[in-house]
Amino acid sequence: MDPKQVSRRDVLKAGAVSSLAAIGLPTYIPAHAFGANDRVRMAVIGVNGRGKDHIQGLSKQKDVEVVTLCDVDSNVLQERASEFEKKYNRKVQMVDDLRKVYDDKNIDAVSIATPNHWHALAAIWACQAGKDVYVEKPGAHNLHEGRKLIEAATRYNRIVQHGVQLRSSVAIQEAIKHLRDGLIGNVYMARGLVFKWRPDIGNKGPSPVPSELNWNMWQGPAQEKEFSKNYVHYNWHWFWDYGNGDIGNQGIHETDLCMWGLDVGLPEEITSGGGKFLWKDCKETPETLTSVYKYPSSGKVIQFEVRPWMTNKEDGVEIGNIFYGDKGYMVINGYDDYKTFLGKERTPGPARKEGGDHYANFIEAVRARDKSKQNGPVETAHLASGIAHLGNIAYRLGRTLHFDPKNEVFIGDKDANQMLTRKYRAPFVVPEKV
Repeated sequence: MDPKQVSRRDVLKAGAVSSLAAIGLPTYIPAHAFGANDRVRMAVIGVNGRGKDHIQGLSKQKDVEVVTLCDVDSNVLQERASEFEKKYNRKVQMVDDLRKVYDDKNIDAVSIATPNHWHALAAIWACQAGKDVYVEKPGAHNLHEGRKLIEAATRYNRIVQHGVQLRSSVAIQEAIKHLRDGLIGNVYMARGLVFKWRPDIGNKGPSPVPSELNWNMWQGPAQEKEFSKNYVHYNWHWFWDYGNGDIGNQGIHETDLCMWGLDVGLPEEITSGGGKFLWKDCKETPETLTSVYKYPSSGKVIQFEVRPWMTNKEDGVEIGNIFYGDKGYMVINGYDDYKTFLGKERTPGPARKEGGDHYANFIEAVRARDKSKQNGPVETAHLASGIAHLGNIAYRLGRTLHFDPKNEVFIGDKDANQMLTRKYRAPFVVPEKV
C-alpha cells in the first residue's frame, strides 16, 4: 500500500489489533471504533412491533445511521422502508434474512426485535460476526440460551445491551440508590406487577402461509408446524414454542427490577400457580400467574403476579414494582416514576419522575468499547429472563422446584432440567460452544 494512502483510521486500527492480539482477544475491530467522527452503522432486525421504536430511537442518536431493515414479512418490510424514506428523506436497504445482515461488513451493530424464540440465537450469531447488539427482552427464550449469550458476548468482546429501558431511567437509578442506602430499611421483599388487557384471541386454526411471509425463517429455532394466524404477528407471545407468556413479555422489565432492587441473582426455591379462567381460546400460557421466588440463604423473597384487566390497581400501579423494608416501602410505577412511604404512618418520602435513553447508553458503550458503561449489560438478559423461565417451568410442572443458582440446574429433578433448554431445528441451533 502507498504510505500516502494510509489514513489515521488505518494506523489506529493496526494499533488496536496488535493490542488485542497481545492479550488474546478477538482481533475484529468494527469500523466505528476508530474516531469520534465515525458513524455507527446499524441494522434493525424485526420491524413490525418493537422494531419501530428501535428505528426511531436509534435514528435520533448522534452519528448513528440505520442503514438496513430486516424482516421475514415482505409487506411489513416494505411498509417500514417507505415510512423510513418519508421521515428521514433517504432510502434504507431491505433484507429478508438476518444472515445477510451479518455478512455485511459495513454494518457495525444490530438491534433485534424479533419474536422471543429468535432473540438469543440472533444475538449470538451477531457476536460471532463481530457486531455489537441491542436485543429486546427477554434476551433468551430459555435459561440455557441466556448463559450461551453471555459466553458469546465475552468470547467475541461484544457490547450486548438488553432492552430493559428502565435501567437507564434517572428516577429508577435514584430509587435503587435509596434501597442500597437503607431509606426503607432492610429490604426483604419485592413484588412485581403485570396487569394488562389480554383479550380472547379465539382459535383460527391452521391456514395456508401468506405469500409475503417466509414461514421457515419465522419459525427458526422452533420445531416446524403448520402456519396459523394465531401466531403472526403478535399472539405468538401466548404459545410456548415462540413466547413465554406475560411474565416473559412485559414482565421481564419487572423481574429485572425485582432482582436489581433486592440485589439478588437466581432463586433457590420456586412456586408458581395460575391458569386460564377467562377465555376459552387457544392460548397455551396462563392468563393469571402468581409466582414466589425464595432466597433462604439471604432471607429475601420475590412475589410476582400476572393478571389481565379488568382488575384493581395496587397503590396506583398496574405495571411496576413494590419494595418492602422494615422502615417503609417503595412504589415504582412503570419505567420512570417512584414514590416512598416511611414509617408506620406511611409518611411520604423521596419521590421522582424522570426517564432516560437506553439507546443512547448502548451507543455510548459501543463507542467507548466499555461494558462497564452499560445500564443493561448482557447479564441482565440472562438473569431477568431466567427467573421468568423458572417460574414458567414451576407452573407447567405444577410443583415447587428447588434450584441450584451456582450451577443453574434444578436439584434432583430430571423433568425440570429438560425444560431449561429446547430441541432446536437445524440450521437454527444455539451451539454448545459459541
